[in-house]
Amino acid sequence: MYTNPYPNHPSPCYILEEEKLRRNLSLIRSIAERAGVEFILAFKAFALWKTFPIFREYITHTTASSLYEACLAFEEFGSKAHTYSPAYEDETFDEIAKCSSHISFNSLSQFARFADRAKGVSCGVRINPEYSEIKTDLYNPCAPGSRFGVLAKDLPAELPAQIEGFHCHCHCESSSYALENTLRHIEEKFGTWIPKVKWLNLGGGHLVTRADYDVDHLIGLLQNFRAKYPNLTVILEPGSAFAWQTGPLVSKVVDIVENHGIKTAILNVSFTCHMPDCLEMPYWPRVRGAETLEGDDAAGHETDTTVYRLGGNSCLSGDFMGYWRFERALQVGDTLIFEDMIHYTTVKTNMFNGIHHPSLALLRTDGTLEVLRNYRYEDYRDRMD
Repeated sequence: MYTNPYPNHPSPCYILEEEKLRRNLSLIRSIAERAGVEFILAFKAFALWKTFPIFREYITHTTASSLYEACLAFEEFGSKAHTYSPAYEDETFDEIAKCSSHISFNSLSQFARFADRAKGVSCGVRINPEYSEIKTDLYNPCAPGSRFGVLAKDLPAELPAQIEGFHCHCHCESSSYALENTLRHIEEKFGTWIPKVKWLNLGGGHLVTRADYDVDHLIGLLQNFRAKYPNLTVILEPGSAFAWQTGPLVSKVVDIVENHGIKTAILNVSFTCHMPDCLEMPYWPRVRGAETLEGDDAAGHETDTTVYRLGGNSCLSGDFMGYWRFERALQVGDTLIFEDMIHYTTVKTNMFNGIHHPSLALLRTDGTLEVLRNYRYEDYRDRMD
């Protein structure tokens, strides 16, 4: 096993490590400066607002997908949001506009309906290049029949004067080479209009902080694109890249059960409540000090004394994953650490079954652990009233 590096932490707890966060932020700022583009934080992946003072040392803007996110940008980050929503509503649009510097519309009909109410806001439309290298359909916004974005064939030859930019999103933890291919398709489909707009938002999914990401290729690609279109301000809005590999979800074993020789360690966290992407994507989270056994690797090992499925503490039958091999047999009270659980996970959690929500903590660079939030019964109750 391993020594728990987070003494005196609440359990369960998401722990964001400041040193790792600053490492990512420094790299992102360096890329932005060298490429001459702007990186902004997408709240859809990370919205721990008590850490915004750290972010403001490196970036100046954020992106929102709803009224609440736009309010968070304006009130807590301290700058107006770049906002995109699949559909704006009459009742909330004016407040969204008040909190936004840029608004992207998903359709021309939404633009026609709301543009006149976006006073002092730079308006754009989301475009669909009909190209994406995303393999998982759940995350592919360019699949045939997609509800996202305007096709090139549906744009008028002359854009309305109020449309100042294009927004495009078709990546998911993608490489710079996927972006290169995407830009080629954008130029092929929308080249008539690109010289006439002021900004191009290339959306999220650019995993620039992943160890194998070709940063130099990205910088050269963006420099060349900007040289070709000097009229454009180029914006990228990744979420995962900011919080990639910045901290774990720390849990503990509360019981061990066995059925037909299969041992399941039941934890004080839930996959469906606290790690939903593991079931949706799906992907296998890395567990510190354990070997992940997938597919053929797991066959025949289920009854090994150190191999376990990991089960959540909800009543959903499918709230489990497996298998992992540990260095020794697990015991009740053992700490289990799920790696890389800050991006997307922290914003997608729920309180199904009224299960206790993990605390939120920040491991400072000096080694002190600052608990940002402990959740209580009242947090669950007040969501239901």
